[in-house]
Amino acid sequence: MNGRVLRIELRRSVAPWAGVVALVGALAFLYLVIGTWWTAQWTSMALWTRSLLAYLLPLAVGLGALQGLRDRRSNMSELLTSTPRPARHRAATTAGATAITLASAFALLVLQGAVQVVLADTAYTHLGWLPISLVGLLSLVAGAVLAMGVGRALPSVLTPPVLAVVAFVLINLLWLSPDSPTAAVPNRVALLSPVVGEVREVLLTLSASVHLGQTLWLFGMAGTGFALLVAATPRARLLALAPALAGAAIALLVLPSDPRRTYIVDETAAAQVCDGPVCVTRIHQARLADLGDPGRKALRLLHGALAGQAPVSIRETTAQRALGATPERSRKAVLVDFEDGAIANAKGEELTRALLAQGLAPTCFARSNNESGTLGEIAGQSVAAGWVLGDLKPLGGTLHSSRDQLDEARPVWKKLKALPRAEQLSRIRAMHAAAVSCEGDPLQILDGGASR
Repeated sequence: MNGRVLRIELRRSVAPWAGVVALVGALAFLYLVIGTWWTAQWTSMALWTRSLLAYLLPLAVGLGALQGLRDRRSNMSELLTSTPRPARHRAATTAGATAITLASAFALLVLQGAVQVVLADTAYTHLGWLPISLVGLLSLVAGAVLAMGVGRALPSVLTPPVLAVVAFVLINLLWLSPDSPTAAVPNRVALLSPVVGEVREVLLTLSASVHLGQTLWLFGMAGTGFALLVAATPRARLLALAPALAGAAIALLVLPSDPRRTYIVDETAAAQVCDGPVCVTRIHQARLADLGDPGRKALRLLHGALAGQAPVSIRETTAQRALGATPERSRKAVLVDFEDGAIANAKGEELTRALLAQGLAPTCFARSNNESGTLGEIAGQSVAAGWVLGDLKPLGGTLHSSRDQLDEARPVWKKLKALPRAEQLSRIRAMHAAAVSCEGDPLQILDGGASR
């Protein structure tokens, strides 16, 4: 590729604008809509930038198609075909300019996020996020090059907007959600879209088969786009479809059919780091200092209330959990989830209360992000923790207000405290057994109801 010609192409074509619009639009969306927390960890940062492809990829496709129309709009097609310069050289220059600007824009977006992760001083540094970003970069280049080829083969003013709309619709039809075992299309087909769903769990990453399958498919797309840029006859344009078809066929063999194999737990990030009986994952190692003393105190209090039934350790949960699924349960450990606002936002005595509540009556109701259970479960936890600590207080960091919690908990608290000590202890232990096995409502059991 001639450097001087490439520089002219970068100055006088739509390619630089494609990069500028992609970069500015992506940064505006991330910081105005999502905020700064998307840069808390490396993998989360890479996945969030990939999620933006839902908007960036149709944009790249539309601008690529517009670039593909340039020769026809300039009435230069016949002139260019009469020159001795091979068509593949001209195609490489045109496609290269657009590829360079889009790749640079996406790389700058990732670099800006990487700087924020470094400044956040994350405890888990790794390169496992790099394939996620590289596939995202490749998707923008492949989409633009394919659209350029289609624009040259179908030189109509309607081609760019139609391709952009079609790309947007297809991406949304193939929208990838790690929590949906039953999707509108088979999982392998859905994974042909490089767009990822909302990032909810920092321990999850894309599997190697996803990276490989999507890379093969995107290279096939780019190959077809370049072949269409070079093709001069209908037969050549038909043969140009071969790379995309071959890439799709091979990718469908490589991509996982089971949605549960799409996102996997990063085993290194999920490795437990412990301070005595209190353990967190390596990715959250920085939280261990704040969790240690409140955790040990909570375990002592749990042993005093539950005796042999008491958990003996505190451990961060690492089990994959679909949205709306029942949380992991354990009889031997208090399981903490730093996506749970009741745990994530608490410190000191408040954290001891939250851990005590979770140990006495682990939530059973299917949870979503930042939700710690139903109002009844939270009220039951506050009564149980208050019984151990000697005062009734609402749990912070939940979606349920302090007033609502106390309105539910106060009548049960008064009735429980009026009972003989032996009966109080019996109800607390019955409540714990029912909550661990998901066989009753903790608040009702404390109020004298029976477990199922």
